[in-house]
Amino acid sequence: MSFWQDIQVRFARFNVLEKLIAIHVVLFILPFLLKTILFLFNSSLSFWFDYVELSANLSTALMRPWTLVTYGFFHGSIGHIFWNMMLLYISGGLMLNLFREQLLLNTFFVGIIAGGATYLASYNLFPAFSAVNASLIGSSAGVMAVLVFMASYMPNSPIRVFVFSIPLKYIAIAFIFIDLIQIPQSNAGGHLAHLGGALWGYVYQRQFLKGNDIGAWFMRLVSSFQRILRPTNKPKQPKRRKRPATASNSVDQKKVDAILDKIAASGYESLTKAEKEYLFRAGKQ
Repeated sequence: MSFWQDIQVRFARFNVLEKLIAIHVVLFILPFLLKTILFLFNSSLSFWFDYVELSANLSTALMRPWTLVTYGFFHGSIGHIFWNMMLLYISGGLMLNLFREQLLLNTFFVGIIAGGATYLASYNLFPAFSAVNASLIGSSAGVMAVLVFMASYMPNSPIRVFVFSIPLKYIAIAFIFIDLIQIPQSNAGGHLAHLGGALWGYVYQRQFLKGNDIGAWFMRLVSSFQRILRPTNKPKQPKRRKRPATASNSVDQKKVDAILDKIAASGYESLTKAEKEYLFRAGKQ
């Protein structure tokens, strides 16, 4: 097996969270290699970054609509990517323990889009940014969306920070507070994007609990693009009739609400094994 095939096999074994983190790490390292190649051809990496970062100039952003997503895959420093991936690993891991992979992808990617939209709106509406020419990179908006979603869903879930155990809600509140007070200090656009992602995470969680998956459109859109790019000639299989819910697979919303109330009052760890398994099954349906 070649080196490249070995990498492909290992990557295929990753879950969706590990794949997201791996892609971000590779795209952080890759520009350092490209700098050497472009230097030999008397070119600059900044020119190429124009096509992946999100410009604050509205007309430029409209001409490059893909940058509303691609900006979230690049980072400016080791500290930037380290803390983003650390928070994504913690909050995303909690989400995958309870829900399907699609929910994580919807939360993360729509969070990036919401953060980018907040950034664009802020730089084109607020007088403080009228003379500023800026651009945005970083996955923080998507990470904040996942963090706030889970902090709203299970606020008292303990997170180990060094020797302390801190409820997840306080970690989310701390990051939101830092973003708010840092807006006048530095990287205002980045902090506004973070808040846009956080707002999406909160709204998505509240609607999801009501049975409204308002972020499902993203994965449907991705699936549509995949069908267009990879057409298949396989004959269509006849649709199977959905079996009515039975006592073994139906979800009792009142029971789910009672479990969520218990999480809010005493934390996720206070649940019994049976309650955790029931909540897990409910999240998968």
